[in-house]
Amino acid sequence: MARLHLVRHGETTSNVMRRLDTALPGAALTDFGVRQGVRFALENRPVHDVVLLSSFARRAQQTAELIGSVWDVEPAVTAGIHEVQVGELEDRFDDDAHGVFKEIVDRWHQGDLEARIPGGESLAMVYDRYLPVIEDLRSRHLQGTDQRDVYVVSHGAAIRLIAARLAGVDPSFAAGTHLRNTGTIELEFTDGGWHLHRWGAVTGPFGPRIDEPLVTDPMG
Repeated sequence: MARLHLVRHGETTSNVMRRLDTALPGAALTDFGVRQGVRFALENRPVHDVVLLSSFARRAQQTAELIGSVWDVEPAVTAGIHEVQVGELEDRFDDDAHGVFKEIVDRWHQGDLEARIPGGESLAMVYDRYLPVIEDLRSRHLQGTDQRDVYVVSHGAAIRLIAARLAGVDPSFAAGTHLRNTGTIELEFTDGGWHLHRWGAVTGPFGPRIDEPLVTDPMG
């Protein structure tokens, strides 16, 4: 069965600075981020034809282009799958801004869809733009006679929120288990629902756990 791979982009200068960088087009990859993209491609080279796409953010497009160059696949750019928009917190890297962001995201993971980042998005708004893209990919590529694995290069906070919604992941696991740059969440649509195979370095069980070590990026 074909699978959906939600891939976080490579490292950016904003990640290094812990800067809340969500507005398009956003920061570019660092040299290390470029190497991460190439390494991901080399370590995950597909056997069969795949679908590769990214958000409109510069960092996601660059990561997808690096992967596509190794796989000989032309990536597509797709609207609706960019990072959670942080509004008035944009470009900030202070502890107060991180605290506000974390508080809202924690409320989202606990089911408060209408809590909204000041000047930014609510979880309901993120769902409204992101989930239709996943549904379209599911119907066109993950089911039927012409199934192909789909790789979506997107963003840490958005990926975790969407994957948790699709697979019904324990909220404390989804909130506490971050994704490193070029980390992936791997899902499969079977028997009318989404099944979670991998969340970053974790292959299950997907219950409450402590965050992976050395994760400091608030968007991860």
